[in-house]
Amino acid sequence: MEALQWRLFPLFTLLLSFLLFFFFQYSPTLNQKQCSLLPYQHYWIASKRIVTPQGVISGLVEVKEGKIVSIVKEEEKDGKTKLENVIDYGDAVVMPGLIDVHAHLDDPGRSEWEGFPSGTKAAAAGGITTLVDMPLNSFPSTVSRETLELKLKAAESRIYVDVGFWGGLVPENAFNKSALEDLLNAGALGLKSFMCPSGINDFPMTNSSHIKEGLSVLAKYRRPLLVHAEKQPDPETNLGIEDNCNDARSYSTYLKTRPPSWEEAAIKDLVTLTKDTRIGAPAEGAHLHIVHLSDSSSSLDLIKEAKKGGDSLTVETCPHYLAFSAEEIRDGDTRFKCSPPIRDAVNKEKLWKALVEGDLDMLSSDHSPTTPELKRLDDGDFLKAWGGISCLQFVLPVTWSYGQKYGVTLEQMALWWSERPAKLAGQKLKGAIAIGNYADIVVWNPDVDFDLDDSHHVYIKHPSISAYMGTKLSGKPVVFQFWPNKNSNVITKWLTYASLGTTGLIVSSFSALPHSDIVHVHIR
Repeated sequence: MEALQWRLFPLFTLLLSFLLFFFFQYSPTLNQKQCSLLPYQHYWIASKRIVTPQGVISGLVEVKEGKIVSIVKEEEKDGKTKLENVIDYGDAVVMPGLIDVHAHLDDPGRSEWEGFPSGTKAAAAGGITTLVDMPLNSFPSTVSRETLELKLKAAESRIYVDVGFWGGLVPENAFNKSALEDLLNAGALGLKSFMCPSGINDFPMTNSSHIKEGLSVLAKYRRPLLVHAEKQPDPETNLGIEDNCNDARSYSTYLKTRPPSWEEAAIKDLVTLTKDTRIGAPAEGAHLHIVHLSDSSSSLDLIKEAKKGGDSLTVETCPHYLAFSAEEIRDGDTRFKCSPPIRDAVNKEKLWKALVEGDLDMLSSDHSPTTPELKRLDDGDFLKAWGGISCLQFVLPVTWSYGQKYGVTLEQMALWWSERPAKLAGQKLKGAIAIGNYADIVVWNPDVDFDLDDSHHVYIKHPSISAYMGTKLSGKPVVFQFWPNKNSNVITKWLTYASLGTTGLIVSSFSALPHSDIVHVHIR
């Protein structure tokens, strides 16, 4: 009987979601700014573990019309006052929704790789309430106002979380101040560039001169430049892979092609430029952010020194650099190929130390999917396979699971995945459970273990290419909700909202995502 109940439960959940969707869509008493999958606009969230900037508390969060209006500790609650509409999550963790500042959704143009619907469903299932889409690997790349508008059109009515967009800094626009300003005025939250070939034809690499020009324009807008920091010092350098004895199915063969010296060379160039971001310097107001740092040695030392000097500089790493090491990657398992590469176990330990001690500022997914064919799962050729880790849905439990060895706390999770990413993306009302902020919240259970196998509900388009499939993880999202900017302008007929302010554009959606294990409450 119990087995039958579990089989029927997903059907009941799906049916209830559709009934609620149609009720609220056609109800004459609700309009777009009143839409809710809860029957009330004013309610309380209770938990014994609420993660706030001041620490983890037991208490309640009061939400009214999409904003957090009060936070009450359990011991401060007035017993004489009867609270209505209390949603009690018990021991589950109530935390600000994750903000992923580095994801490739490949839409428009390469939606067979991922796309907005599957990518944002996966984000929602993983507790991510806001993500910022990279200007590549979509086609065309987002390097102008016109191509950003194509992104917005592709996102209309097709997203399940808030989505922002980085613009691209490439040689064709780097010295065209008006073109960059036009892209930023259109809503790009900042710019992104590569210091090595990106693998995408219409997104060529930049050099120091291009980056310097980009920073000078960004200073006016006080927005960041994100940089893929790898640079081959000498194109003629013999990396030791020409010899026929090197097996393309061996991960060590690929690892030789992108040594730590590539990251070090790029970052040496960057820290000569970030001096201009200091107070009183020519590019004061601009900020440089190094994405997906893999090298924990010389490259990290250069970053630490620049920060000490007052440079406006931050750096992220990704869960796959913290979860895996080169020694563990089997021959032909191209799911693990990414750039920069996953390095050895000693390097991984140093990355964890840098993250815990604050030398690394934040985490991002760098979700970079493709098709199984381009991932070369059949022949396992690391040299020809597309590089990128497919991971968007799993970053919360992965960080928590692998972080337990290093004593990672709930406060650190919120800092790395919410507070600091919100600041980088200019989202002042996101990233923390604080009075006045939007109620973008994930509720999750850090004590629940689960096997990430074929029985798990996975929303990314191609689960087979994810390096995390087959792992055992801890920390399962239970409930997810978020609210948009109430002063936003409606840019579509029903689901999508957009707000354009001094920090760029965030597109939001109202939708229900049915799931048998995770209840997603998207509230407007």
